[in-house]
Formats: sequence, C-alpha cells, structure tokens
Amino acid sequence: MPAAGAPWRGEQLALLAGQLHTRQTSSEYAELLDAAEAELGAEATEEQRRNLQLLQLELKRQRCLDPQLVSAITQAQSRGNAIWQAARARNDFSAFAPALKELIKLRQQQASQLASAESIARSPWEILAQPFEPDVSKARLNQLFTPLKRELPVLREKAAAKPQIPPSAQLSENSQNKLCAKLLQSWGYNESCCQHSRSAHPFSCTLGPQDFRITTRVVSGQPLSAFLATAHEWGHSLYEQGLPRSGDHYFPWPLGDATSMGVHESQSLFWECRVARSKEFAGRWHPNFCAELGSDPWNGSTGFWRSLNPLQPGLIRVEADELSYCLHIVLRFELELALIEQELPVEDLPQHWNQRLNELLGIKPANDSEGCLQDIHWAEGLFGYFPSYALGHLISAQLSEAMEKALGGDGAIATAISAGQESTLLQWLNQNVYPLGRSVNSEELVEKVSGYPLSADPFLNYLRNKFEQ
Repeated sequence: MPAAGAPWRGEQLALLAGQLHTRQTSSEYAELLDAAEAELGAEATEEQRRNLQLLQLELKRQRCLDPQLVSAITQAQSRGNAIWQAARARNDFSAFAPALKELIKLRQQQASQLASAESIARSPWEILAQPFEPDVSKARLNQLFTPLKRELPVLREKAAAKPQIPPSAQLSENSQNKLCAKLLQSWGYNESCCQHSRSAHPFSCTLGPQDFRITTRVVSGQPLSAFLATAHEWGHSLYEQGLPRSGDHYFPWPLGDATSMGVHESQSLFWECRVARSKEFAGRWHPNFCAELGSDPWNGSTGFWRSLNPLQPGLIRVEADELSYCLHIVLRFELELALIEQELPVEDLPQHWNQRLNELLGIKPANDSEGCLQDIHWAEGLFGYFPSYALGHLISAQLSEAMEKALGGDGAIATAISAGQESTLLQWLNQNVYPLGRSVNSEELVEKVSGYPLSADPFLNYLRNKFEQ
C-alpha cells in the first residue's frame, strides 16, 4: 500500500472494528450465550463451561468499551503505523511523538473503561496486558525479571571476554531457501495445509482449521538468519497445528486458542534455540551447509555451532543473542510502565531508552532508529505485549526440563536431536502442552506440566551450561 493510502485504510479498518464491536456486544449474542448455559445446565462438561466462561468474559469486556473509542483506537493504530515507518526511515522521533502520545492516551482510556470487567483490581498497564498474558501482574513480572537483571549482565560480561566468531560464509539466497525448505520437510511440513512465503518481517498466522502459514526473509550479510527464523516461525505454527481444535464448529471457540503469547513464544523458542541452535543439530546439519557452499568455512561442526550462537549484545531486539534478549524486554517493560502509569513525557523517551540500555547492556544507540523507534508494537498501541517474549524463554526452559525428565533424564533432548528424532520431541509437546489451549493460563500450564511454579532458574541454568560448553 502506498504511504498516502494509509488514512483511507484507517477509515476502512475503523468501520470494520465498529461493526465487529456492535456484533460482539449485541443483545442477540448475549441471549445466545445465556441460552447455551441454560440448555447445558448441570450436565455441561468442563470444556463447555470453560468455553462459555471465556466467551462471557470477552462479552463483558467488549460491553465496557465505548464504540467511538474502539474506532478511534483502530484509526490511531493505522495512522501510527504509517507515521512510524516514515519516522524510522528518517530517524526522526519527533515526527512520531504526537502519534505515540495519542495512542497512549487512547489506551489509557481503554484501560479505564475495561477496569469494571476485571474480577480483581488491576493497574492500567495490567489491564492492557490481559489479552496477551491472562492474569499477568507487574509484581509477578518483577519477581521473574529480577534474577534476569542480576544474572544476565554477569554472563554477558564473561561472554564479552571471549573471542567472537564472525559470519564466515556468504550463502546465496537460493541456497538459503533450499536449506529452509529442507528443514521444514524434516519437521513435518505438509503442503496440503501449510504455506511458506516471503515477507519483510518473519511471522506465523493461522487462517483456518487447515490453513497454517509462515513467512521468512533472507537478510544480507546474515547467512544463518533465514534458517533460524524458519525454525522459529515453524515452532509457532506447530503449536497452532496442535491446539485442541476439531471440526469447523470448534475452531473459533476460546478453548482452542493459544494459552498465551508467552506460551506461544516458548514453542517458537524451543525449536529455534533448544533444537536448531543445539550442538547436536549443528553436527547433523553442518554437512548440508557445506554442500551448498562447496567448502567448510567453519572448519568443522563446532565452528558452525558457534556461528549459530553468537554471544555479543546488539542494539536490535530481534537480532539479540540469548544472553541479552531478555534484557531488551526488561527495558521495554520498564519504559511502558513509565509511559502508561508514571507520566513519563513522550519527548523524553529516547533519552531514557538510551540511558537504560547502556545500564543493562553497556551499549548506546547511535540514533533513534536503532533505539526507541526499532519496534512496531508501540506504533500500534500494543502495550503489555513485550513481557511475553521474555516469559517465552523462561517457559521454554522449564518445559524442556520436564521433557528431558519424561524422555529419560539429562541429555534426552540432545540424544533425540543427534538421532534425527525431533518427532519424539514434537510428540511429547503434542501430548503435554498443545492440548491445554485456553483451559489454563500460562503459569498454570507450566506448573501442571513441570510440577512447580514458573521460575527463572531453568533458563539461567540452560544459559550457564551452554556458555560453559
């Protein structure tokens, strides 16, 4: 879409948002839900009760919202996205600041209106985070993030003292595409219901019960980026394919939705980091990469493995290594709270971003495009989203720990990968994680599967062990 088309597109989206809101809050819809509850009565199954409970909760939330606010937010999102793209390209935060102010104001109004639908008292930021991470709280996030803020900088400093291995290969676009296709085929890609395409930014989406799509991109100067992004997005898609959905009627029911964005991210990170970045996987796939190149620039599979796992802090979140990624999220979480609840002036955001990033990672952006303008989330008013990315790392580590115990103890995941038996790992996830859907929240899922509450310890232990290797 040309940039000048954004305002009209915003008008279209606002109209659709208003019509959907009217339908989702109508008396006819409410009567259907009440009738379903009355008809099922005491004979309702646990699944039916949970589905109706989630539908009633969403109805209650939607009815709290002013239809004019719903349309205004949609228009502001469309406008903010277009302005952000131009501002980022020109490195001009001042051009984006008015749009960000408007989005913050509208989201604050939304949180105020939604407050009466919450079963317990929640802060404005916590209310905005509920669609992404049900039942999340600031106190719990601080509890989980405190060990990360304490331990990750220590690991990062140790890594900084080690020699770094720069990219040593220049894989052609055709070779990268071939390797990505081979990876997908080995992990169960079914072209009758899956589609792999290209886009400016990798993503995964599900459009129907048998319509699963992922996209990736080839990045110049980063020969392993497309391969790892494919592993990541396919992890998202595998989760979607394993959710408890059966038949055309069941698909849109809440119980068949993802547990949370944190759990969703845990699945993409499992396949990207635990599998595709593992030493065992590098040993198996090193010959495939060498065959495409006609040489071995890594001098063996260990060098290839090191290239798959750079340990150097960067300014850009989506390219961050495992040691620094969660600190990027801590930065955004703290700044979101300041913007939404602590009256941080939008004009001061670049200064606070640069200062806090330097404290957390010891680096400073040269400009706002590689600083506070790098992410699209705030340009669409998606406050409350970022913590799910860090929670995904913690959840992935704790579920992996439970998986290892179930499959035979320490080293069971590595053994399966060495033998090319990733299907064993997928089978465990299909039996223990995917079927839970929205029957639980993310913390309940982790405790149900692992036997104890979510903790940062498994993730930190995983990083320490990997770094020592």
